[in-house]
Amino acid sequence: MHRLERQQFVARPRDEVFAFFAEAQNLEMLTPAFLNFRILTPPPLDMRSGTLIDYRISLGGIPMRWRTRIETFDAPLRFVDVQLSGPYRYWHHLHEFQAAPGGTLVMDRVTYSLPFGFLGALAHWLLVRHALKRIFDYRQHRLAEIFPGG
Repeated sequence: MHRLERQQFVARPRDEVFAFFAEAQNLEMLTPAFLNFRILTPPPLDMRSGTLIDYRISLGGIPMRWRTRIETFDAPLRFVDVQLSGPYRYWHHLHEFQAAPGGTLVMDRVTYSLPFGFLGALAHWLLVRHALKRIFDYRQHRLAEIFPGG
């Protein structure tokens, strides 16, 4: 298992920040172009526990589909998405939103593993960990643009 953790201060109230993340279509704004990310589930998406969301992504030029389920939805504190099918053997992404003086602390904890045993471990070391870092770096940059002043 691997883990990626990030946190970022956003100078907006927690309710507003949570509402932005709870709108699934906003994920496209937070995802770098190299993934060719598209949500396939037609809007409107009612984000709640049990919601299924289908995406299309491209990793290394290889198109693939990804399906997640919102496992937990506890507005405005947290929600969890888990992969049902896609590129990972296991994917669990906890999004937490903590009220802080002058805004909100946005925290992500992704626990994941790759398929294919040794080949998956090699792919993680050579490619996946760097790609995830780029994705979450981009996300932090975009959040700072969308919610300036943090």
